[in-house]
Order: sequence, then structure tokens, then C-alpha cells
Amino acid sequence: MTEKQEQIWIAAAQKGDQGAFEALVRLYEKRVFALTSRMCRNPADAEEAAQEAFLAAWQGLPFFRGDASFSTWLYRLASNACVDLLRREGRHQAAAGPSLDDEETALDVADRGPGPQEAAERRELKEQIEQGLQALTPEHRQVLLLREMHQFSYDEIAVTLDLDVGTVKSRINRGRKQLRKFLLESGNFSPPSPSKETGKEGCK
Repeated sequence: MTEKQEQIWIAAAQKGDQGAFEALVRLYEKRVFALTSRMCRNPADAEEAAQEAFLAAWQGLPFFRGDASFSTWLYRLASNACVDLLRREGRHQAAAGPSLDDEETALDVADRGPGPQEAAERRELKEQIEQGLQALTPEHRQVLLLREMHQFSYDEIAVTLDLDVGTVKSRINRGRKQLRKFLLESGNFSPPSPSKETGKEGCK
């Protein structure tokens, strides 16, 4: 599928062509559901949020002007649908997320072909990460998943969620600190050495 074909579908869907919109849904449904699954954890909630996102997209397409890419706009709708759903139901659920490796919080759970004991330890760490994510607000989980699962830049997250970059950085940093604190208290994460922290001070 080419970018040109996507633009043809978008233009047709904006004029009410349901077939063109269904083509867009087929193109993005797996990626949208992957995002909502990590935001909501419960498959039924994830499916509901994904459906709400596509419904909002269909209703909003006449007003879509292409200031951001269609995929960025769709991710925003999906992410916001998850936050709204979690707020309505009062649940702060999360999926077992990716490793969340970055320059500030190094949680090394990369697949290195572990032995049975190491595999068991990493399963336990993964469970602890899941529990830690459950303690985050939807807003903090939202930016972490976009950053880590989809490898969005700070600017891309800001555009996707209609936030300023400073707010994005603040939420990511706060979410990582909360998750790191949880793992430290659970005994499944060792703080970096002073020299390591010194070397990373001031990283963006």
C-alpha cells in the first residue's frame, strides 16, 4: 500500500465513501488494537476503545485537514479513547509493557536467550513492571507506551496527544520515576552507580 493510495482512501472517506474508510480500518486496525491493548489490558476494553477511536475517526474525517498524518491523528483518537474509558470505569489497568529502556531508567529485560533460572527471574520482573504500570495514571501510561512501544519522539507524542513538548517530557519523566520507585521497592531493580548517574545527568 502506497502513501498515495492512503491519501486516495482518506479523500474518498471524507466524502462519505464507507468502502474507502473500511480500507483505512483494515490498514490500521492491528496497530490501533496493539496500542489500546497495552493501554487497557482487558481485551474487551481494548476492543471497545479501538471501536470508539474508529467511530470518532469516521465522524471527524470531514474536519481532518492533514496538519498531522492520518496515523498520528488516529493514534491520538485511540489513546484518548483509552484514557476516557479508564476514567469512566475508574480503573488504572496496564499491560505488561516493553522494556522501557532509556537513558534515564534502564530496565534491561531484552531477550538474550536466558537459561531457566534467568527466564524465571525475567518473568517475575515483567510481572513487576506490569504491576508498576497499573499504579500509573492513564495519562502517564499513555505517554510511556507511545514512547516505548511505538518509539515516538517527544515531538511526535506532543503532536499525537495535542500537548506541548514540556508536558510530554514531564509526564514521561514522572511516570518513569514512579515505575522505577516501584521496582526498587519490590527489590527487582538495582539503582545505577553514582558514576553512571553522574554521566547521565542532564540527558534529554
